[in-house]
Amino acid sequence: MSETVPLPIDLARPTEEVAKDLLGCVLVHIKGGRVTSGRIVETEAYGGPQDSASSDSCSHAYRGCTKRNQAMFGPPGRLYVYFIYGMHYCGNIVAHAPGQVGAVLLRALEPVDGVDLMRRRRRNADSRLLCTGPARLVQALGLRRADDRRRIGTGRLFLLSDTPPAEIVAVPRVGVRGPDSHRLWRFCDSVSDCLSVPARF
Repeated sequence: MSETVPLPIDLARPTEEVAKDLLGCVLVHIKGGRVTSGRIVETEAYGGPQDSASSDSCSHAYRGCTKRNQAMFGPPGRLYVYFIYGMHYCGNIVAHAPGQVGAVLLRALEPVDGVDLMRRRRRNADSRLLCTGPARLVQALGLRRADDRRRIGTGRLFLLSDTPPAEIVAVPRVGVRGPDSHRLWRFCDSVSDCLSVPARF
């Protein structure tokens, strides 16, 4: 693969629009010369001060820029990786309109390349469960905290176009409470069997 690969969609748009349009794209990670990739089938959009709710009781950017969430305030097209609950990493694609803040949480992938390697990283998990959930997909792709703020499209992290879903379902985000829990900012490929949780209201 070439050193630079153009992004298949414009990430400098409202985060919720990008979260929807990422469905069907393929995320590729090359580590130690070994390729793993998966088709994105589930995402969630998270904003800045205008988005008060998340599974941590507020969006990571809600209270302003910190060392942890700095990537969300940076330019679109980078990875935002954070540690959660003292045991898991989660991966996001930074995406927001100019002058705004936001990132798209990657919730589930359908494995494409490197399935055997994913199984080893996930300790021989069932193929359907390899990337069903934010922590699982990060582990399967071999991403770590060191990948935080890594630019997508150069080096060893790429986003490629693929067949978009025939039908997309928009539902509330998982575990979100509070005044913004009504936002339909979780987007799912309606026919995928690799979703982290069923796409129901």
